[in-house]
Amino acid sequence: MTEPVSTDSAAPGEDFQLSLSTAAARNLATTTKSVPQSQEITSRWLLRVLPWVQTAGGVYRVNRRLAYVLGDGIITFTSTGSEVRVIPGELAELPALRGYGGDALGALADRFTQREYAPGDVIVEAGTPADAVYLIAHGKVERFGPGEYGDDRSLGVTADGGFFGEEVLVESDLSWEFTARALTAATVLVLTRDQFAEVADRDAELGEHLAEYRARPVPAANKHGEAEIAIASGHTGEPDIPSTFVDYELAPREYELSVAQTVLRIHSRVADLYNEPQNQLEQQLRLTIESLRERQEHELVNNRDFGLLHNADLRQRIPTRSGPPTPDDLDELLSRRRSTHFLFAHPRTIAAFGREATARGIYPATVLLHDQHVPAWRGVPILPLSKIPVSATGVSSIIAVRTGEENQGVIGLNYTGLADEYEPGLSVRFAGINDKAIISYLVTTYYSAAVLVPDALGILEGVEVGR
Repeated sequence: MTEPVSTDSAAPGEDFQLSLSTAAARNLATTTKSVPQSQEITSRWLLRVLPWVQTAGGVYRVNRRLAYVLGDGIITFTSTGSEVRVIPGELAELPALRGYGGDALGALADRFTQREYAPGDVIVEAGTPADAVYLIAHGKVERFGPGEYGDDRSLGVTADGGFFGEEVLVESDLSWEFTARALTAATVLVLTRDQFAEVADRDAELGEHLAEYRARPVPAANKHGEAEIAIASGHTGEPDIPSTFVDYELAPREYELSVAQTVLRIHSRVADLYNEPQNQLEQQLRLTIESLRERQEHELVNNRDFGLLHNADLRQRIPTRSGPPTPDDLDELLSRRRSTHFLFAHPRTIAAFGREATARGIYPATVLLHDQHVPAWRGVPILPLSKIPVSATGVSSIIAVRTGEENQGVIGLNYTGLADEYEPGLSVRFAGINDKAIISYLVTTYYSAAVLVPDALGILEGVEVGR
């Protein structure tokens, strides 16, 4: 006769199962499942706050008034080891040399002298004779001028590619109206007026260009470089009223819609048999569209043709004063346009700004946007945008935008009313079944962004987030 096994006699350390295990029980139970999750999904604030404009024909043309501003105002350099040299053709960015492309540019480039300055070194001093042009090859230089009450006031920061003193090339007996001091270690190329005159005296073509430049009438333009509209005001009697017209750019910029698309594939057996409790096609489409929208936002920031980081006017790009993003830097950025609706920054940059503000005893307020409280500065929301790159050295940027056609701002471009439209501006089109019973769907969205006037978009560059 078989004796029942007694647990009392079990050897020390041995366990016996007294009931049905949970692993076995789950075979007869229905689990509660989440939908598939994705770590790639972000808040996508840029897509949410940009006003989207229907773009028929796939092209949006930005018409502007005629402007006389030529070139980009930035000079480019080459380097061999520690030796830096200006690219000769880039000297045409200097006002006196615009439109000149002769051989003398090479001779002028050879005569520049390289100088190195440490942080705090004075490069030029107010009141001393001005006799040279200075090109900033690398570093930051701040200019100071006498203030109304006897103290120095900042006149701005000049960084890589900038220059000052260009007027000394065509005028004499000038004095510096400001003091220039290196904020960081700086590499500067210097050309004296005498060296410039030596080349101009030897090259007849350059001499003729300079004579024409001095005699050339200054075009009537407003402070933005646009052709001026003649208007008389405050007159008495019966003076002649000026006549005028508004001139337009002859070759306005056109923005073509870009495209992001993919082919989603799913086996018919999966679509037929594995749709409970969640529809497989629906979940596949949901995650694919999320990824497509993430790519769309990335392109709106980083695309070299229409991305915000690459389309800001160079006059709307400013460097930080000391590296990390300070309240002073954001104030300077906001002052560059008549209205700023949003600031975009990488989350690490927002954290760096918070540290700088806290160190000064300042605690930025929050504003309510789309039913969420977000940090703000001077009432302007600071929105996280992880698509703004942070370099390996911990340097990033902050984007400031004014939005909307009615505000002459930044707008998003799309096209709605597509065939098989799944969401506004996004279509999911059946693309057939192959001989392996795999169903294909073409998922497509069209988009771009346009900057209507230059001051609608500004960039704070060289933002250090690691301090």
